[in-house]
Formats: sequence, C-alpha cells, structure tokens
Amino acid sequence: MKANARDIRSALERPSPDIRLYLLHGPDGSATAELAALLAKAMGPEAERVDLDGATLRSDPARLSDEAASMSLFGGARHIRVSPAGEECLDAFTALLAADHAGNPVVALAPTVKSTAKIVKLAIDSRRAMAFAAYEPSAADLERLAAVMARDQGLRPTNSAAARLAATCGGDRAVLSREIEKVALFLDAAPDRPHDLDDAALDAIGADLGEAEMTQVVEAVVTGHTAALGAELGRLGEAGTSPIPWLRLLARRLMTLAEMKAEIDAGATQDTVFKRHRIFFKEEAATAQALRRWTPAMLATALTRVRHAERAIMASGNAGSVLADHALTELTRGVERRG
Repeated sequence: MKANARDIRSALERPSPDIRLYLLHGPDGSATAELAALLAKAMGPEAERVDLDGATLRSDPARLSDEAASMSLFGGARHIRVSPAGEECLDAFTALLAADHAGNPVVALAPTVKSTAKIVKLAIDSRRAMAFAAYEPSAADLERLAAVMARDQGLRPTNSAAARLAATCGGDRAVLSREIEKVALFLDAAPDRPHDLDDAALDAIGADLGEAEMTQVVEAVVTGHTAALGAELGRLGEAGTSPIPWLRLLARRLMTLAEMKAEIDAGATQDTVFKRHRIFFKEEAATAQALRRWTPAMLATALTRVRHAERAIMASGNAGSVLADHALTELTRGVERRG
C-alpha cells in the first residue's frame, strides 16, 4: 500500500505483524535514514539487526524470506535492513510477500528508485507492504515535521520555535532529529514530563555567532575566494567558534541558489526570480555571478558535502572544525578553478 508521511512514521514507530516490508524510496536520503531508525528504535535496543544489500539479494533471492522467518540467535526481536535496494530486489521482495510466514519486519532503503519502479508497484499493490516516497521537504513541511518530532521528545514548541528548528537543519532530517534531542536534553523534557519550547529557550541554547558574522565565510565559498575563506576560517578558529552555525547558513544559501537556478532554467527571468526570493539590490550582482558559476550538479554535490561535514562533526570522537575546514576549502577551490 502507498503511505503518506504520517502513516509511514506511525507504522514504523509501532510495527504491525501484518506488514512485512517497508519500502522507503526517493532522493531524500536523510528522510529515509531517519525513518529506518524509527523501526530500529521500536524493535528495542537488544534487537538483532540483519543488514543485506541489493547485490546479495540478486544472487540469492530466497535469502530475504529465510532471514525474515528466522529466529534471533538469542530468541529476541529481530529486524532486517536492505540498503541500498533497487530493481534487483524484485524477486526477493516478491518471495517475501508471498511466503507462508515472515515474523521479522524488513525495511528497504532505495534512494535511486523512482515511483514507476517495479518494486514500488509491488509494495503498493500488496497489503503486506508499505511504500513511501521521500522528497526534499519544503520549508512548511520542515516546520510541521519539526513540531511533530519535538512533541515526540516531550517538547511543546511555539510556531516560531518550530520554524527556527526547521531552519537550522539545512533540509536534513537527521540533523533536525539530533538538534531536537539536544534541546529536549537541555530542557530535561520527555514524553512523561513535557516542557514548553519558545524563542527564549532556543536563545538560551543558541548558536555562537549571528548570521551577519558568518556571512563572510558563506560568501567566500559561493564566490570561490579561497584566500578570503582561509582568513575567515582562521578568524573563527581563533575565536573557538563551532562550525555548525555557518555550515547550516551555507546549506540554506546553496538550497536557495538551487531553487533559483531551477526556476531560471524553467524559463523564469532573473529579475522575477530575484524579486520572488527577495534578493537585496546590493547582492544582485554577486547572486547573478553565483548562478552563472554554479551548475545544478555542483550545487547538489556541495550541499551533500556540507551536510556530511555537519553530521561528521556532530558524531562522537570527531576531528572538530578540521572536517568543516577541509570540506569548505575543497568546495571553494573547485568554484575558483571554474572561474
């Protein structure tokens, strides 16, 4: 069956024995990863997770049904993750849905699969499967998602607080989830002890620098000025500033450029696009130059690298700002070479 965002989230948080396969497809990898994590959480910390991939199932389609019907080594809960999944999984998924018994749920992550794929049609047509397509969310979608995720952590966000949380993640739901978890920890909130979340609370937690002070780093990357970037990174490093805020600001700038580029490529005039995105007249020349320099592929790659750098920085035992400095320097050099 085909699922919307609310249905798939609810199903993964409370998996039903009637559903054998959760197929998560579409280009928003952060969304599918976050949803897959919901199933792992629902199964419990002691649950056994079996990891398979499409290549394995192509050579051995029966493997999936066998794993789904097998008991855990220690008799506890068990679930299966297939990543990455593609059309090569069709026989394996067909066998799973047709099997007499399958006690362990399967979640499949298929980021390159389109809605017209055979495995998607299979999942939609089956009462034993759910298919969900994850696409890059709009600003309004992110705000609604931030509010839902915050409430799940015991927070009662105001509309403006939800909007600010959404703006911090650069479109990455995994980053949004971690940010909300940190806010809940800071406020000692939980489902059994809810806590109000407003702008004052976010200000108390807030970032080290205002956006105005981070703009020079972002502009150095976008315009391809490696020397200027080095100077700004040195300044921020001496101040002991976390790279997270300006990585997020850069992600938002790249997303805006990508949207503008797509609108112009679709036939809109530059003036119309600038007015729609409220580009300040003093920034029009620099923005026009950036749109000429950056291709859609470059913007997509840059955004992926920026998000990867932020996730790496937030992981335990990381190399700190060195990761961000390296990622941004490589991006800026690439833009600079393009001229």
